[in-house]
Amino acid sequence: MGNKKEENVILVNQLDEEIGIMPKMEAHEKALLHRAFSVFIMNKKGETMLQQRAEHKYHSPLLWTNTCCSHQRQGETSLEAGKRRLQEEMGFKTELKELFWFIYKAPFDNGLTEHELDHVMIGYYEDPPDINKDEVADWKWMTPEKIKKDISENPGLYTVWFKIIFEKFYDHLVKNYQIV
Repeated sequence: MGNKKEENVILVNQLDEEIGIMPKMEAHEKALLHRAFSVFIMNKKGETMLQQRAEHKYHSPLLWTNTCCSHQRQGETSLEAGKRRLQEEMGFKTELKELFWFIYKAPFDNGLTEHELDHVMIGYYEDPPDINKDEVADWKWMTPEKIKKDISENPGLYTVWFKIIFEKFYDHLVKNYQIV
């Protein structure tokens, strides 16, 4: 992992049309809308794979969040980006399907702001991941009902964006998969 040059993010308008690129930190400092993705991996038991962010992350260290999320690179589809990042962070490959996208804005604890047009994807996998310790401290399976309950009881254990995205994901599951 010697290549630590800063990633660019793709700036977009409210219709997800590309309007430029910018270094990730600058986009977070200026709270500019950029394209992102969030992957939720589920198993046959209906559980969701959560990851705990690595301790040295520049924001939200050791907080729990969805299976993986990041930013698309120029010329990369959302699904390609999701598969790439899943492999880099969680050490496995699986097919992904985009469910929906939405826009949110969330301040971090360190003065930066996440303002993203987020493509939410789902995939299925049964085995334990082979986590990249540079990115991920730990992982676990949890049912969506348990996650919802735990977020309301222990909101400080979860990333700000996950709390927002999970609500949308949970509503989507309830509407489309008749869970709960």
